[in-house]
Amino acid sequence: MKLTIVYDNNAKPGLKFGWGFSCLIEGEQNILFDTGENGKSLLYNFEKLQIMPESVDKVVISHNHWDHTGGLKAFQGINASAEVIGPKAFTEPAEISPGVYTTGAMGRLPKEQSLVVSTGNGNVVITGCAHPGLGNIINRSKELGEIYGVVGGFHGFSRLEKLRRIKLIGPCHCTKYIRQIRAKYPSEFTETRAGSVLEF
Repeated sequence: MKLTIVYDNNAKPGLKFGWGFSCLIEGEQNILFDTGENGKSLLYNFEKLQIMPESVDKVVISHNHWDHTGGLKAFQGINASAEVIGPKAFTEPAEISPGVYTTGAMGRLPKEQSLVVSTGNGNVVITGCAHPGLGNIINRSKELGEIYGVVGGFHGFSRLEKLRRIKLIGPCHCTKYIRQIRAKYPSEFTETRAGSVLEF
């Protein structure tokens, strides 16, 4: 299983950055989780990362905010056949692809789903903005098995003790307390930005 951050507020040299988030999950099927805010930048990063948009089988949208849906139209201009799974498609955890699960819609407004990816090391949770609360997302994700890692936007999550025993922590996008997370969990912290690749 391979995760590539395609779009983020920060980027590795040679890639474009902007407010938003997008992550490609490569397994038995290729799943694009969110599309950032800007379609041109999203597709630019696809090209620089040598990823073909046509290879994506499904697009999952965490929640209907512009910084997660803004690149969808441009992406569909190249790949109109990929199935799009919106945040209200499921209300409970469900397998949407072999080894990839949605938490189902959580929270009030906006309704938001996260993904849980099964890897050889354990499950990895991928969040868009974690509006329903990262602690709540972690608790629901535990229904699907032991959590090895958490990657994505953590928003204003401050109950850092909830991350104890998680082996890989990759906060990005809207995470308010990145410095505090790095300081508390220096061994588990993984710098995550556009161009980051995690293989399991």
